[in-house]
Amino acid sequence: MNGFERGNSLLSLCGLNCGLCPMRLGGHCGGCGNGNQSCKIARCSLEHGGVEYCCECVGYPCEKYERIDEYDSFFTHRRQKADLEKVIAVGVERYNREQEEKIRLLSFLLDNFNDGRRRSFFCTAVNLLELPEIHEALDEIRASAGLALLPLRERSSYVSEVLQRIAGRRNVDLKLRKKA
Repeated sequence: MNGFERGNSLLSLCGLNCGLCPMRLGGHCGGCGNGNQSCKIARCSLEHGGVEYCCECVGYPCEKYERIDEYDSFFTHRRQKADLEKVIAVGVERYNREQEEKIRLLSFLLDNFNDGRRRSFFCTAVNLLELPEIHEALDEIRASAGLALLPLRERSSYVSEVLQRIAGRRNVDLKLRKKA
């Protein structure tokens, strides 16, 4: 989209967590306003003086956010509002540091436990779980005797079960919610 540029590649204008996106990890995302489709929120940003994040707009939250987190696409949308609120509370720099840590942990999961079918699941888990929960899961995984000796598919399944169990304690569903 002409005239629209982003400075932060970890968090989108609308609050999507770009650093944990399977499309971005796969090199298939052009980012806000640079993808195959024009983004209505990017257009809105330009109309409102080019705000970096929707939460900087005087009209936030607007009607575009009424049901924004109800369904997921190829990536979870459940944290959009919460992540924008976190940016307001702690600032972009601290938010980005936390996201860089999550990206590092996600990379570890993908490099060691992705059996070719779990990238989206791991991206969703790292996005929806808090850092201490992800560290707890990784501590348990690293302490699991004999895990490294198992075939990749079994290691992947075990890691998925650990993440599911930890998410279950907070009633967090790690499946993407698609429109019917």
